[in-house]
Amino acid sequence: MSKALVVGVAATMLFAGTVCIGNEEVPGILPSGFGKEVDSAVVKLRQATAPFHSIARALAVGYKQETECVERPPEGGMGYHFGKAELRDGLVEVEKPEVLVYEKRADGSFKLNGVEYIVPLDAWKHSEPPTVMGQPMKRFDRAGFWYLHVWVWEPSPSGLFADWNPRVKCAGKSG
Repeated sequence: MSKALVVGVAATMLFAGTVCIGNEEVPGILPSGFGKEVDSAVVKLRQATAPFHSIARALAVGYKQETECVERPPEGGMGYHFGKAELRDGLVEVEKPEVLVYEKRADGSFKLNGVEYIVPLDAWKHSEPPTVMGQPMKRFDRAGFWYLHVWVWEPSPSGLFADWNPRVKCAGKSG
């Protein structure tokens, strides 16, 4: 076997491990404790968002920075929200989150921590809230949308679907 092929296979295996293929466990994320359907959705979401560990890739496909770093001590932080406006169409698709949530590292680079699903209030015509991964979304009247965070890359001690992640910090806060 050639050295290039061995390196290629090893790199593929390493990458596959970071996107949680199969029955792998990701401490604090998988298994989620919400059952196999949610775990399967989390795996699909991680696969779909893995390319966006590179902020350049997220920007290239249309995600744009919408907020500075959002935090609420002592509950934790959310981070910087990068949204894709055309996805705010009233549909909830696990593999197409409306918002990617990042934390800024000390060197100024961004680290993908999770996603946020958003459904505009005026786009939802049902009496029950929209759901994603079996979870009802939360209503945010002042912003005019339903939302739900999913911490698929940075485990949250507060839970997979918590608003705030105590491990997310807003050091520096400049965008």
